Amino acid sequence: MKNKISLILRIAVAIIFLQTLYFKFSAHPDSVYIFSQLGAEPVGRITLGFIEMICAVLILVPATKNVGIILSTGIILGAVASHLGPLGIVVQNDCGKVFFLALAILIACSILIAIHFKEIIAMVPFLKSKTA
Repeated sequence: MKNKISLILRIAVAIIFLQTLYFKFSAHPDSVYIFSQLGAEPVGRITLGFIEMICAVLILVPATKNVGIILSTGIILGAVASHLGPLGIVVQNDCGKVFFLALAILIACSILIAIHFKEIIAMVPFLKSKTA
């Protein structure tokens, strides 16, 4: 059951990341506005687009899913913090859509971390138990 939930959540995260790539790479006015407000236009917008594309691939590939989960969580924490800070929840009259998509990813990644916690901890050398 955990494997099915994990797969569904990983696909959902990847889909949300991938669907936002159009806006970032096409210099959509909403995306340009967001990154201009953050002082990161255009380099931040394009760089984040590539990082999100990498996250989407990593989170879908079973061998790299844990790296994808951690990287996705870090990226989306930055997005949520930006919305709670300088951007605000509602950006350009979007009714909070972008913020709530970011929250959905954050919730999904939090559940994924809980599901794969032992595997993720095992990836970090200084957190491994010292049994020898």
